[in-house]
Amino acid sequence: MSFYIDPTVYTARPEFSEGRLPKELRAYDLLDSLHIPYTRMDHAATATIDDCMEVETLLGIHICKNLFLCNAQKTAFYLLMMPGHKKFKTKNLSKQIGSARLSFADDAHMEEFLDITPGSVSILGLANDRKNQVQLLIDADVLKDEFIGCHPCINTSSLKIKTADILEKFLPAVHHSYTLVDLPWEDA
Repeated sequence: MSFYIDPTVYTARPEFSEGRLPKELRAYDLLDSLHIPYTRMDHAATATIDDCMEVETLLGIHICKNLFLCNAQKTAFYLLMMPGHKKFKTKNLSKQIGSARLSFADDAHMEEFLDITPGSVSILGLANDRKNQVQLLIDADVLKDEFIGCHPCINTSSLKIKTADILEKFLPAVHHSYTLVDLPWEDA
């Protein structure tokens, strides 16, 4: 079974909203209202970074790995953006943010705070975190790229957005800041 990708690269929101979820349409509305240009590709649902390889190539970007994490007590929640092919080890991050133990947060908190389901985690979900319950962590290597690749809150489309627009327009508009972290590259 091959992975379906619409080979068209769009420079605007979908022309028709039929079949699109409200959270996806809200993501486009917000980007448009902030005058943040983006390019978009539609494709079959992606569940992993490996699923995004062809999308990366066609958009000319690196898709970020977005991990929704929490502390052991489930009192602190984090959205970690890191290069898609960098290995994640909780010990490397825990020390940097002063958290004793981190694990993947549950689906219920992901939906409650970000209005996102597993496989669709994206920085754009912070627009739904109106109570600022999720702290954004960005690996320094992500900021080396001119563009960020992310989903519009659903994993059937991918966007290419200027990193500067995310940092300078999007994050202030959704009342979030970020903590810079430096995760090591490790051999597979």
